[in-house]
Amino acid sequence: QGQEKLSCNPKKENGTHVVLCELGNPMKAGARITVDMELSVSGLEDMGDAITFHLQLRSKNSPSPSNASVTVTVPVEAEAEMELRGNSLPATMVLPTSWHWVEGSRRLEDHGIKVEHVYELHNKGPGTVSGVTLSLAVPHLLGDHVLLYLLELGTEGGMNCSHHPALNPAQV
Repeated sequence: QGQEKLSCNPKKENGTHVVLCELGNPMKAGARITVDMELSVSGLEDMGDAITFHLQLRSKNSPSPSNASVTVTVPVEAEAEMELRGNSLPATMVLPTSWHWVEGSRRLEDHGIKVEHVYELHNKGPGTVSGVTLSLAVPHLLGDHVLLYLLELGTEGGMNCSHHPALNPAQV
């Protein structure tokens, strides 16, 4: 007939988490009740593709020892928003007109002015992430000419890194 808020209490029963909701007392014979429940469950990152709830209707006055139960399986979908931030140090670079690239040199200054590019990958949530792959393409050639001489590649924070074979070809 009308809408009422249920009084629900979480508790542990036989090693499992149980939420017990009191639907009403006394209840008239033949009464029909519809219950909408919203559950907030945390820590589902490692639960797999679904979580299963076992729902059971129990009556204290029931003469039958068997109580009606149903199993509900709800798909779990992890969600996380990733953000990539980048910086170049220095932010702008102009080579002097007198500078020329020296083929075969192992001196750093003969390959240009050092510019460091720093990229940060941030998880903005709400879920945690693992197994993320970031592919970064850096144009190092312009036709047959060296555009950027890629010297080294490093990571922080327990990440693995693989790189292109064109990294530091002259062993500067």
